[in-house]
Amino acid sequence: MKQAALPPKGKNTLNKMRIHEHNEAPDKKDASAKGSVWQYLALASIPLVLVLGNSMLVPILPDLQEKMNISRFQSSLIITLFSLTAGIIIPVSGYLSDRFTRKSVIIPSLIVYGGAGILAGLGAVWHSYPILIASRAIQGLGAAGTAPIAMALVGDIYKGPKASKALGLIEASNGIGKVVSPILGSLLALIIWFAPFFAFPLFCLLALLAVIFMIKEPPKEKEAEPLRQYLKEITTILKSKGHWLLPAFVAGSITLFILFGVLFYLSQILEEKPYSIEGVRKGLILAIPLLCLVITSYTTGAKIKQNGKLMRWLMNIGLITMVISLTLATFLNGNLYVFIGLLSLSGIGTGLLLPCLNTLITGSVEREQRGMITSLYNSLRFIGVAFGPPLFGWLMSISHKTLFLTVASLSLLMLALVFFFIKPKAELKEQT
Repeated sequence: MKQAALPPKGKNTLNKMRIHEHNEAPDKKDASAKGSVWQYLALASIPLVLVLGNSMLVPILPDLQEKMNISRFQSSLIITLFSLTAGIIIPVSGYLSDRFTRKSVIIPSLIVYGGAGILAGLGAVWHSYPILIASRAIQGLGAAGTAPIAMALVGDIYKGPKASKALGLIEASNGIGKVVSPILGSLLALIIWFAPFFAFPLFCLLALLAVIFMIKEPPKEKEAEPLRQYLKEITTILKSKGHWLLPAFVAGSITLFILFGVLFYLSQILEEKPYSIEGVRKGLILAIPLLCLVITSYTTGAKIKQNGKLMRWLMNIGLITMVISLTLATFLNGNLYVFIGLLSLSGIGTGLLLPCLNTLITGSVEREQRGMITSLYNSLRFIGVAFGPPLFGWLMSISHKTLFLTVASLSLLMLALVFFFIKPKAELKEQT
């Protein structure tokens, strides 16, 4: 049966509706895109603040030793105790974020993080090492509920290619913090050496406002499970996927151990002869390898999408790059330009590895267990950061060659773990 023709008025009405829809769609799309950009920036601010609270202090550690009359080991504990406390508490924060909401954990964590930063600054002003160390431990408690939970939140909000891009942005933001922080720490120290301690809480406040007003967390689809059932499911996940999850956790931990250890090492040797580089110049040099990491991380996150085959290639290429560059750095350290170039290559290798690990781990579980799994991963990353400065300080006391042969060997170990145990499918399955 033929459909009756619309009367002229009906046709006009339909055409008007189509024109109206056509005109409205771009506005809605633009508004959505703008909202998405602000949400991306708010999510990126969380790891950025986390890194500023640690890396911004690296350039002033030699000044800290001198002004407070403490040893190199004691100054390294400023980084270590913070990261170790965070590493221990992160799984608890992960469980709470799974049971309640991500924002209900992130917001109070940022408040504690910033408040303890002010107390740490006062400890520096008063030349009180016990107050400074205690404050850094409290900051670690706050840090446990920031970037690790943000990673789980990204997995809740975004799916597919958007998720890998957002996780790449998170890792790049982490790297940007590492790039900016030594420069910023050096600039602030020109005012007075303890200024970085007081600048940090301001950044914390900005991140707090961004989280409150710019991030829309999706509603929970299921009621929280009893603790016993929850732990049982986590155990089941680790039993079924632990053959690759645990190597991925270890690889992330060793990578951060090397990264922060090298930063600590550079911060110390650049002020010594024959370099005698201090202040902002030192901060700029520290930033070069980290800038390479940032650019690579963001590009990797944007490209990998759900392509497991590409991830496998990039992880292995990244680790081969790290092994080669760190091995060469063992012997080619006489020329500063060559040395920084090799460390920059290592940064590129790190930038290829970490976004792939983040995407694989975040997408490996459903939302109800995602907070705990990403927290276990980040817990080991923090522990890697914690042990970097003191162990590198100890290795420095032996010799430069011992230090770099050790980290090159660790990179080779990571390459073996990733090559033999982490074999993602060609196309990753989406987890809700």
